Amino acid sequence: MKFEIKREALLRPLSQVTGVVEKRQTLPVLANLLLSARGQELTITGTDLEVELVATVMANVADGGEVTVPARKLFDICKALPDGSDITLDIGSERGTVQAGRSRFVLATLPANDFPVIEDVDVNESVTVDAYALQTIIERTAFAMANQDVRYYLNGLLLELADGQIRAVATDGHRLAIADTEVDLNLESTRRIIVPRKGVLELQRLLNDHDGDVEIQLGRNHVRLNVGSSRFTSKLIDGQFPDYEAVIPPGADQIVIAEREALKLALQRTAILSNEKFRGVKLEVSPNRLRLVAHNPEQEEAVEELEVQTESDRLAVGFNVNYLMDALNAVEGESVQVALRDANSSCLISAQDSSRARHVVMPLRL
Repeated sequence: MKFEIKREALLRPLSQVTGVVEKRQTLPVLANLLLSARGQELTITGTDLEVELVATVMANVADGGEVTVPARKLFDICKALPDGSDITLDIGSERGTVQAGRSRFVLATLPANDFPVIEDVDVNESVTVDAYALQTIIERTAFAMANQDVRYYLNGLLLELADGQIRAVATDGHRLAIADTEVDLNLESTRRIIVPRKGVLELQRLLNDHDGDVEIQLGRNHVRLNVGSSRFTSKLIDGQFPDYEAVIPPGADQIVIAEREALKLALQRTAILSNEKFRGVKLEVSPNRLRLVAHNPEQEEAVEELEVQTESDRLAVGFNVNYLMDALNAVEGESVQVALRDANSSCLISAQDSSRARHVVMPLRL
């Protein structure tokens, strides 16, 4: 197989696909990328057996074929070459040569037959959505996913597709993030899928580089998204996601309205002297005033006071300060609404003028 391509044309798809490849592999071929050259197209495939990403780019193909090459090494070589370089790849069955100007690199290769490719998804439903809308709801919720939790269904993001709406939900058991967006969907019934954490993170990177529409193909065990010239496929988590509606605190009628940026900065300052293990900060609410207090085992204390809109009085409740700041970062708008009930109940954070993104944070005993 032999082809020639501009450095910039190769670098972007390489950076996308290489992100899927894990550094530690159970199979040597999983550290490689599958290169397939046909006609005037080069297809680059990376996988970790859970997530697969395929990118297609135009190239001057002199001799077609398929082979696998080391992912990280090829990416690092292309990244290190000068801008505007013309790269020639001449790849045999055991060795491949990368040449650009006076630079020459010889890489070990593995046969394409050894590379595991996800078979065609048995698509039972397909919808088209705006990439920015999908990216937005994922960014507002993905941070709340669990990481290596024994409750495996929490190590991912719930996507709920209903008639006219897509909703993203994530929780790690200590906090919950919900975001939805209106889209022109025509579905016979609501579809719920849980995309694993690795797939969500790779999908975020992919959507960040794309403008326009995205096609979502739903299968029994997989989800596939066609994003421009790239194709993303992920296995789905087979499990029952918790009833997230039941987590939203009922009767949270103690409303605090604050300037989002001012509250976030005050929390950042208070966090400096919070307990490093529990990261607790206490919210003390009085009429038109919010007091933030943090302590640590060294008997140090941080206190911040903010003017807010509230009629609540003598309410004090503790929270993990990192969870509060994550929620504030995911809410848009100048003002936020923090709905409280009592010292033992969760809080509900949202924009003052919108409920499109909602965040629930469990309380801490301080």
